[in-house]
Amino acid sequence: MVKKAIKTSRQYLPLQQMKDNITSKELMLKKIRKALLEKRDNPYPNLEESPLYQQNEEELEILFAEQLSTVSGNFIFCENGVDFIENILELADRYKWRKIYCWEPELQQLLSTYEFPFYQTDKDFEQAEVGITMCEALVARNGSVMVSNHNAAGRRLSIFPHHHIVIARTGQLVLDLKDAFQLLKDKYGNQIPSMISNITGPSRTADIEKTLVLGAHGPKELFVFLIDDFS
Repeated sequence: MVKKAIKTSRQYLPLQQMKDNITSKELMLKKIRKALLEKRDNPYPNLEESPLYQQNEEELEILFAEQLSTVSGNFIFCENGVDFIENILELADRYKWRKIYCWEPELQQLLSTYEFPFYQTDKDFEQAEVGITMCEALVARNGSVMVSNHNAAGRRLSIFPHHHIVIARTGQLVLDLKDAFQLLKDKYGNQIPSMISNITGPSRTADIEKTLVLGAHGPKELFVFLIDDFS
């Protein structure tokens, strides 16, 4: 029996057709490999030192107040604790607040000194109208408030109530976000809080018919008290 050798012929695809068969993912990965193999000098060696904003010549208190007002926040400067209590009493009377919550021991002591009524625990928290918290920093450049979960207020008190009152010292007011992070680093070292949030004005959304709605995902009113002296 004679065996016949069958010679198979290979068919080679044209080069252009092979290129067409390469997926976009493979093409992207090929470009990445090529870029990693090529050594290039940094095209922007002085990027970190380059100023992102124009040099600020205003006082930080004025700049922060202007930027906070732009995003519908409320700024109140107080010289001392008495001034703060007078202002918060006026707000409580104007808005008819009854369910006011404060979990920060330092603020509780200040409020108790002047017999200001507030809730020290989370009893009936679902009915909370106001949350009073401290903060990590105030960022004057964009009128933002930096908070973390390290304080006794945790994650809930700055988000759930319809009105959020922030208490800050003048030493916590900085120009830029990088300065705020430096305050965090100086305060906590390597033990940075697991939650850091930058609040810029009341909660807002315009998802539905491009109509701006305040308080959609959090407080609809934000009040920032900057106190020069807590005594």
